Amino acid sequence: MGADQNHDWRASIASALEWWRDAGVDCEIDDLPRDWLARAAAPSVAERLPAQVAEAPVAAPSLPATLEEFAAWRLGPAAPEAGWPGQALGTQGEVASGLMIVVDMPDREDDPAGQLLSGSAGALFDRMLAAIGRDRQSIYLVALAVKRPPAGRVGEDVGQKLEALLRHHLSLARPKRVLALGNAASRAITGPDVAHARGSLRQVNHDGGTSEVVASFHPRFLLEKPVAKADAWKDLRVLMGGIE
Repeated sequence: MGADQNHDWRASIASALEWWRDAGVDCEIDDLPRDWLARAAAPSVAERLPAQVAEAPVAAPSLPATLEEFAAWRLGPAAPEAGWPGQALGTQGEVASGLMIVVDMPDREDDPAGQLLSGSAGALFDRMLAAIGRDRQSIYLVALAVKRPPAGRVGEDVGQKLEALLRHHLSLARPKRVLALGNAASRAITGPDVAHARGSLRQVNHDGGTSEVVASFHPRFLLEKPVAKADAWKDLRVLMGGIE
């Protein structure tokens, strides 16, 4: 019992939920029981009547038109994550490398370290880069969310905004190839999750032209499921094929 009392169960639960999210589980179990045989309640009169006055559409804010201005804007007060705790972690590496790598969000260790992929997942990431003859100075590393959300999960409404911002980022950076690590990055760029998107080059159109995208597993998922490393290596070989 003494060991159980000293164990940080909240961290263990958060880690387990994060692993399942990387594996593709994107919904949770309802805590309340449901009577599946009960008939759905009829809509109220107000719900059946059409709205009398349509709300005026809200104009989308214009985004910076240069990569430098956009990178600074993403770290500023107008970004969707501005109200989240922690520091915002911007892009790293060299955009001229032609290889853009996208992750979902900073890991827990990244905030105090001040850079993306700084912990054990980062050590594996560095080995993956070395295996394809690259390092952090010869890639362009980007996070879909520049801060880690308080619960470790991005809501659907904010997620849609972040996906739109990533597409704008693509149009400004114009990379030749993109490596999307994890389900969130894969869905934002290609549509499907990793299980359905990986294994091949996908052509993705954006305002700046076309980029070739490979989806693969996030290093944190590979740490939890080492058997997937063989598939990740195949993805890296597809990524680097013909890029020189």
